[in-house]
Amino acid sequence: MANEDTVKLLKECNAGIKMGVNSIDDVLDKVDSEKFRNILIESKEEHQALGSETHKLLSRLHDEGKDPNIMAQGMSWLKTNVMLAMDKNDHTVADLITDGCDMGIKSLNRYLNQYAAADSSAKDITHRLIDIEERLSDSIKEYL
Repeated sequence: MANEDTVKLLKECNAGIKMGVNSIDDVLDKVDSEKFRNILIESKEEHQALGSETHKLLSRLHDEGKDPNIMAQGMSWLKTNVMLAMDKNDHTVADLITDGCDMGIKSLNRYLNQYAAADSSAKDITHRLIDIEERLSDSIKEYL
C-alpha cells in the first residue's frame, strides 16, 4: 500500500497533465507556424503518455486522480481568450504556453517538497513532467 504522499503527488501530476493538455488544445488552432504547431502536438502527446502512466499508477492505488482546479482552469481559459482576441499570433501563444510551463514547473517543485515522503515512482513521474515542461518552454523561445 502506497503512502498518502505518493497518492497526493500523483494526483497533482495528474491534474497538471490535464491542465497542460487542455492549454495546448486551447491554442493549437491559433498557431500559424507549422513547426510551432508540431512542437505543441509532440508535447501534448508526451503529456498524454505520461498521463496514461500516472492514471495506471493511481488506478493500482484505487484512486481516480484529480481534475485541474476549476478556478485555475477558468482563469487560464479567460486569459488565453482575452490575449488572443487582442493579438492573435504565434508570439502571444508562445507567451501563454511559456507562462503555463513556468507555473507548472513551480507548482511541481513545490509538490515535491510538500510530499517528500512519496515513493520513487511518484517522484520520477514528477521529474519527468517537469522535464517535459522545461523542454516545451525552451523549444518555443524563438516564438516569443
